[in-house]
Amino acid sequence: MPKIDLDSIEQTNRTSYPAPYAEQVADRWFRRIGKASGLTEIGVSHVVLQPGAWSSQRHWHEGTDEFVVMLDGEAVLVENEGETVLRPGDMAVFPKDVANGHHLINRSDRPCAFLAIDNQRDPGDCHYPDIDLDLSIEKRAFTHKDGTAY
Repeated sequence: MPKIDLDSIEQTNRTSYPAPYAEQVADRWFRRIGKASGLTEIGVSHVVLQPGAWSSQRHWHEGTDEFVVMLDGEAVLVENEGETVLRPGDMAVFPKDVANGHHLINRSDRPCAFLAIDNQRDPGDCHYPDIDLDLSIEKRAFTHKDGTAY
């Protein structure tokens, strides 16, 4: 049956960010809906940010389009051009290969929820403009900006 039982999918706050970059996402909870549902070319995650939590470090991707739909509560989208409040029904797009670092921050006093959707076809490196961090697809690991491993 195509209908998804969200509660049957594991919710986790795991992160692979190295210290000290994991702290801001500690209260980010997500479910990998796409993977759990058998999708292989589209990533879909249901994300809940507790008050104060970040969706990620501010980043942009080579080779990966991203699309976000706010479902509940509100979050602040932080990108190169500034900040924008997103509320239920609002959407944001992040085309691949555009060096516009972005992330969401829950600055409200209650949880917010959104869907994060991306393509899983030719992912490239991920860049973090504010910190000494890159994600190397070739190395399958986080590196410093100079390419050395964490």
